[in-house]
Amino acid sequence: MAETWDEQQLIADGFERVYAELEWYDGPRKGLAVINGASHYFESLDYADDAGEYFVWPASEAAMTMEREQWAIFARWNERYEAGTVESGSHPGYGGIDARYDELDSLLAPYRQLPEGVRRLVGEVRFDAGARYRVDGVDYWFRWRTSG
Repeated sequence: MAETWDEQQLIADGFERVYAELEWYDGPRKGLAVINGASHYFESLDYADDAGEYFVWPASEAAMTMEREQWAIFARWNERYEAGTVESGSHPGYGGIDARYDELDSLLAPYRQLPEGVRRLVGEVRFDAGARYRVDGVDYWFRWRTSG
């Protein structure tokens, strides 16, 4: 199990919160995080490489609001799933299960695309001791630095 850190220590060490995980494959691959105090999307450069390099681009306030709403739908579902009150087949991401989740997927699709002129950063990950998935985000935080 990964070492966990106190939230105050994470902040003191320059780590910033991850608000939504859009993809995880042997580590964080896509999501929405804070970078230098502002909301940004991040996407792994190479899924076969664990160097921690990411494309990052700003997320508008509208995108941030919608992403956090969709994430909250997922996190509440996950709480019910973990409690054993719903089955895995009821996951809102499967489509046709939660109309608002589906609507947000459509609205968010253009924001989630890599735009021209994205930056490349290296993200160092640390975990807090909270629940893996929760309405306010996930249990990992990033500290960002320029690549190279």
